[in-house]
Amino acid sequence: MIKVPLLDLSMQNGALAEELTAAFQRVLNSCCFIMGPELENFEKNSAAFCEAKHGLGVSSGTDAILLALMALDIKAGDEVLVPAFTFFASGGCVARLGATPIWVDVDPHTFNIDLADAAQKVSSRTKAVMPVHLFGQAADMDAVMSFAKKYNLRVVEDCAQSIGAKWKGRNVGTFGDFGAFSFFPSKNLGGFGDGGLVTTSDPDLFQRARILRVHGMDPKYYHSYIGANFRMDALQAALLSVKLPHLSGYNRKRVENAAYYRELLKTHPLVSDNIATAPDSSVILLPCDLSGGEAIWNQFTLRIRGEGKRNALRAHLVAKNIGCDIYYPLSLDQQVCFQEIGQGGETIKVSHQLGHEVLSIPVYPELSQAQKETVVEAIIEWLNTQKS
Repeated sequence: MIKVPLLDLSMQNGALAEELTAAFQRVLNSCCFIMGPELENFEKNSAAFCEAKHGLGVSSGTDAILLALMALDIKAGDEVLVPAFTFFASGGCVARLGATPIWVDVDPHTFNIDLADAAQKVSSRTKAVMPVHLFGQAADMDAVMSFAKKYNLRVVEDCAQSIGAKWKGRNVGTFGDFGAFSFFPSKNLGGFGDGGLVTTSDPDLFQRARILRVHGMDPKYYHSYIGANFRMDALQAALLSVKLPHLSGYNRKRVENAAYYRELLKTHPLVSDNIATAPDSSVILLPCDLSGGEAIWNQFTLRIRGEGKRNALRAHLVAKNIGCDIYYPLSLDQQVCFQEIGQGGETIKVSHQLGHEVLSIPVYPELSQAQKETVVEAIIEWLNTQKS
């Protein structure tokens, strides 16, 4: 039986072992372990990859969001519009600053922010909107920026899962005031621990974020702001610099793997690749690019419709030694920690439904042809046991 893990980092990192070891040795010999020239080099090259004017390496993707919000002076009494269906950090960072996350539902096809729902929740306290380019698929940034302009809002793009994704040919993370990226090992540019990047094209915001990253200090031991320690280690920057030149290739393979799944699965009568036209009999709905977007598929996430069917397919795949996982079983408005903090959950419907339907399958770049065939065959085998 062929084993197909949800993610296998050993092949990707193993192929670069010699270069990674050399980078480690270089940093070890330098004795410069916090920021320094290794980070400056990585910031320059990663910002160039994202086509952003400025980039700041930081300690994690979560801290990238937090730093961006701090630089925009989001504080207690403010409200930030946040998709309900996303990873915790998007809303958690808002709450950590004493501001209120206002939960917004998501589009049922792309899982990205539903601006029609957001428009119903804008108030005099609303200061920002946070589009999340979930699973590596760009949100409609033309619509987001028009929305922000209409209501005079700042924009923080949560790009944690989407480095290299584009909207109408332009990289995510370059539309709003800030872009926030993650280098958690499972991301398309996966690091060797936590790490993140903040991008901006505004020189004043860049300088403010740069100072806030080191306890609000500039010059040394003089503090104009109350910042925090969001610094990236030199070792992390050096190791990421080894992988960065390969990122376009990693993304391209993920796109190819996603296309393979779509082409083979959509021929089954119980599978649809378009939710707008999907018949009621469709059991599986496939993800696909929003027109104008170029996804990089950090996750390839199916929707499995029907009571209990998602869990049944998951059990079937696990029994076949095929990795899969649920991102996310609860939307943020349903999390216990947000019950007394967030607002707007009363209109959340799609996000709640997705929590019962989504299942992500392996899409990482190093998947072999035999592994992809194994995944498709297992899904079709299960579908053939389902009634239309």
